[in-house]
Amino acid sequence: MFDTKIAIVVREDLATWQKLNVTAFLMSGIAGANPDLIGEAYRDKDGRTHLPMSVQPVIVLSGAANVLTNVRNRAFERGVNTVAYIEEMFATGHDAANRAVFADHGADETNTVGIALRADKKIVDKITKGAKMHG
Repeated sequence: MFDTKIAIVVREDLATWQKLNVTAFLMSGIAGANPDLIGEAYRDKDGRTHLPMSVQPVIVLSGAANVLTNVRNRAFERGVNTVAYIEEMFATGHDAANRAVFADHGADETNTVGIALRADKKIVDKITKGAKMHG
């Protein structure tokens, strides 16, 4: 049905609240970069309108720190844009602080706690090799 795949990979050793938080932030980056992903508003039986959602399913995977580092680097090598969240961002309180702390760290560090991408299905599968279905 879709030529592309959206994958979010979270580090497996995070607390549940951190996994959920990171997943939400990463998906906002994918949606922001791909406005065509957002469908029409939903209307319930009572006629109430609810905000639209992504029209495409999202796969959530997990892996160890080195898996996320590999995913981040493989995506870059293939020219696939990503949304990345690093561990140090948990200690910041706003977007500007997130950007500042992010700029202090490189892709080869093992502090990536979440990464999301949208690309051709086969490319996403190659990039996320080593990650497993989040359980």
